[in-house]
Amino acid sequence: MNYWTLIGMIAAFCTTACWIPQAWKSMRTQSAEDFSWTYLGLMTVGVPLWAVYGYVRNDPAVLGANVITFLFLLPVLIVKVRSRS
Repeated sequence: MNYWTLIGMIAAFCTTACWIPQAWKSMRTQSAEDFSWTYLGLMTVGVPLWAVYGYVRNDPAVLGANVITFLFLLPVLIVKVRSRS
C-alpha cells in the first residue's frame, strides 16, 4: 500500500466515522430537526455517486467510505422523513 492510499483510507475513515454520532443521536432522539432538507437531499444523491465513482476507478477508500457513509446517512434521513421537520 502506498502513502497516498493510506492517506485516502485515513481520510475516508474520518469522514465516515463522523456520521456515527449523528446517526446515533437522530435515532435516539427521533429528531433530525438540525439537518436541512437541502443538505440531506444533496448528501443522499452525492454519496452514492461517489461510491459509483470509487467502484469505476477501483478505489477502495472512496468506494468503501461512501457505501458506509450512506448506511449511516439512511437512519438520519428516515428520522427526518418520519418527523417531517
